Amino acid sequence: MERVMQPVSAGIVSAVVGFAGAFPVVLTGLQAVGADPGQAASGLLAVSVASGLVAVVLGLRWRMPVSIAWSTPGAALLVAAGPQPGGFAAAVGAFLLCGVLIVVTGLITPLGRLVAAIPGHLAGAMLAGVLLPLCLAPVHALQQVPLLAAPVIVVWALVARFARPWAVPAALVVAIGGILWTGGVPAGAAVAPAFVWTTPVFDPATLVGIGLPLFVVTMVSQNVTGMAVLAQYGFRPPWRPVLLATGAGTIVGAPVGGHAINLAAISAALAAGPDAGPAERRWIASISNGVALAVLGLTAGVATAVFAASPPVLMEAVAGLALLGALASSIASAVAEPDGREAAAVTFVVTAAGVGFLGLGAAFWGLVAGVALTLIHRRRTQSARPRRVSSGPISGSRPRNER
Repeated sequence: MERVMQPVSAGIVSAVVGFAGAFPVVLTGLQAVGADPGQAASGLLAVSVASGLVAVVLGLRWRMPVSIAWSTPGAALLVAAGPQPGGFAAAVGAFLLCGVLIVVTGLITPLGRLVAAIPGHLAGAMLAGVLLPLCLAPVHALQQVPLLAAPVIVVWALVARFARPWAVPAALVVAIGGILWTGGVPAGAAVAPAFVWTTPVFDPATLVGIGLPLFVVTMVSQNVTGMAVLAQYGFRPPWRPVLLATGAGTIVGAPVGGHAINLAAISAALAAGPDAGPAERRWIASISNGVALAVLGLTAGVATAVFAASPPVLMEAVAGLALLGALASSIASAVAEPDGREAAAVTFVVTAAGVGFLGLGAAFWGLVAGVALTLIHRRRTQSARPRRVSSGPISGSRPRNER
């Protein structure tokens, strides 16, 4: 019995930590691109249920602890993108494009290679630029609502000292307590979960400005990283089925507000590591994780109601605390290669500036600027190399006895 309960409990803990620590990021991101509270709650419900179902299917099929989660960096990208000219419907169209691209990546090997060819330091710099504004929210909250923000930050810091995975959930509990103390959830607020259909609009600028960066961020910072975490513990699920399943889940969830699902990266270690029991039984953690996450999705209405009753900067502060680890990892990745630091800095600055051009978001232009500078420097380096002087009698030719 203990051999079963250990992976079951590990999966449940992984789901609780992942949901409580990151749902403010999802709600902040969805509302940033135009979702109303009902649509935002529907999106949170969609990514929770889709992640849970895919985790159960993959866990049963491959007998591995394949944890699935929503794209937290992708939700942060939505915060940076802000309102779209086509409204939330245009953002839903971008979510669909992201799902389709994930499926196509699973079907067409060269596309996967193309994604893998994106320099890791540029992808890290783009993600760092996306995360920075949200990670500054705790500082802004401390200035604007100090009586509410200070306890949240203090509790987060203290709990992180002893039990890091529970630091953000603990901070969230303190934030909710502060919200209830200052007025609570308005009477009559909708707390029952419900899917809200949004007919997608395919706006070219939004597809390129949100859809493509969302795909890149989800693939590089979530799927690739998630595979690396699983490999660290000796699990190597087949790449194609994982992409097909998560891409299909993203497509199905998009019309009801789900932005993207993928391999869990941060919380994956909780279900795949030694704390989940013997290696041959850890696949059970994937099942319990999926079931628990889907059940937690049923609280999306309550979560959204609490979110709506909070000072916006307070919940953004909780989201920022949840993303500090991802920001640190992204910065480390961006500066890992000395030769690419200047291009990474350009990518980071352009992305963090949050200024779009031609209707396209800053994340897209940040990646474009970094790639362009990388190519310029590469060409400059190649042209600076000394040319080999031919020993032949005529420049560019060789003696006959060398041909």
